[in-house]
Amino acid sequence: MERAFESKYHSLEERYWWFVARRDMIAKLLSEEDRHARILEIGCSGGALIKSLREQGCTGIIGIDISERAIDVCRQRGLNNVRVMDAAVLDFADETFDIVIASDILEHMEDDGAALEEWKRVLRRGGRLIAFVPAFHFLWSRHDEVNHHFRRYSRSQLKDVLLSAGFTLKRVSFWNCIFFFPAAIVRIGQRVFGRQGSESSDQLHDLNPAVNGLLASIVKSENRIIEAANLPFGVSLFADATKQLT
Repeated sequence: MERAFESKYHSLEERYWWFVARRDMIAKLLSEEDRHARILEIGCSGGALIKSLREQGCTGIIGIDISERAIDVCRQRGLNNVRVMDAAVLDFADETFDIVIASDILEHMEDDGAALEEWKRVLRRGGRLIAFVPAFHFLWSRHDEVNHHFRRYSRSQLKDVLLSAGFTLKRVSFWNCIFFFPAAIVRIGQRVFGRQGSESSDQLHDLNPAVNGLLASIVKSENRIIEAANLPFGVSLFADATKQLT
């Protein structure tokens, strides 16, 4: 991501509604037994998820990020079990981890299939991958460009790349359904009226605390629905997949 955007990202990631709600969803995907698993977070940024999961009892979580600035932020926040590392070339032995978490990372990988093969390599047999990605290419915006995304995913594209990499799919669901239609209307309007070029460089803004809290609560309410059922559309997708036993 661009340097100015990275600084903004680190300043907001602990409290911004999108990240708060996504951390809540990830926590809901983990069982009580998972609290004692060996967990790798790929693309840990400033460590907000690591900090949150540790507060919930996860004792074996470590993080990596390609950005030295991100790892510096982690350490400033008291998180020391983090390392600078390229997500495409992991410096870990085979079958080191029980769970790999990658929140909005796969779209940054030019060869997403090769990245998934590498993530699978460090998982034990039967281990889990939890991955979030942005959904629907028609939602592409300047925000994706600032973040250096290579793609957004359809449900079938995400399933296909995971299956091709040798994962077994437990579930694939859309996430953040509530804000899908507002986002779609904005994107379509920008294309119809030619306003894409005038769009601000990203969608990350420091909001009024009351508004920010309300948005987080809305998506967290949706998270409770997702615990029981997959959603048919949304701004993002997530996959819960396992490494095949053989």
